[in-house]
Amino acid sequence: MRRIFVVLAAFAAAAATAQDYPARPVHITVPYTPGTGADILARVLGPKLAERWRSAVVVENRVGATGNIGTEYVAKAASDGYTLLFTATSFGTNPALSRTLPFDPVKSFAPVVLAATSSLAVIVHPQVPAKSLREFIALARSQPGKLHYSSPGNGGPQHLAMELLKLEAGIDLVHVPYKGAGGALTDLIGGHVEAMIVAPHVQSGKLRMLAVMSGERSPTFPEVPTAKEQGLPELEVETWYGLFAPAGTPMEVVMKLNRDINLLLQNEQIRELLSRQGMLAAGGAPDRFGELVKQELARWTRVVDAAGIKAD
Repeated sequence: MRRIFVVLAAFAAAAATAQDYPARPVHITVPYTPGTGADILARVLGPKLAERWRSAVVVENRVGATGNIGTEYVAKAASDGYTLLFTATSFGTNPALSRTLPFDPVKSFAPVVLAATSSLAVIVHPQVPAKSLREFIALARSQPGKLHYSSPGNGGPQHLAMELLKLEAGIDLVHVPYKGAGGALTDLIGGHVEAMIVAPHVQSGKLRMLAVMSGERSPTFPEVPTAKEQGLPELEVETWYGLFAPAGTPMEVVMKLNRDINLLLQNEQIRELLSRQGMLAAGGAPDRFGELVKQELARWTRVVDAAGIKAD
């Protein structure tokens, strides 16, 4: 009888926790610099959550180590739902690049919700004699080690996405890493490198987009086929943005966060705002997000090992 009472009391306490949450300010940690995709999303959703909850939501940037400093901070925070992590694709790529992180991307966190995604695209300089991804692959196969591609940095999502393309297509391209997207894109426009993977973007016809790497065609560039349409089904790669809580956070709190953010993501004004940033509102259950993270970890570990990539 006493055991039944204890179980019922635990359920009642959990329900009360979710009902009262949040009873004080919620802090959302963004492990990247202001103005990045995750930061923009957190600052769009944070004030809307504050309105809904009638409680403060504070967005804080804790930058460094490609997102690992802010991520570690949340991993070691109290499991009460008052310190959260709003992160992006590097959450799934960093563990592949470094096997000695001070947190476990699966065991240290409770997935809350996949908030949004954005496309990546394969682009080339117009002088490259390829009008499609298939033609580019054929060109690269005919000239192994002769074509160069730029990226914003070694081990970044664009670098890994191109290495995945190399792996799946069986081609040899030379990586030219830069310190940031600006230099990488400038040298592509100048013709110093032949290709790059970026968020879908063509500057005044100066570049040619060969394929988008998302599951569906981009609403912004509906005429550009996906990599899957061009015979590479494994090249479904998107930049993603999502919310985590520390492991052990009560499931009732996780589900409240999930429900409230899903409701916000259905708001047309928010969806339009995200669209202008090149993002597609996502949503869904926590376990859907958790499965995505596990798939990302497995995929990028395979790519890093195959390409022999080392973190800077």
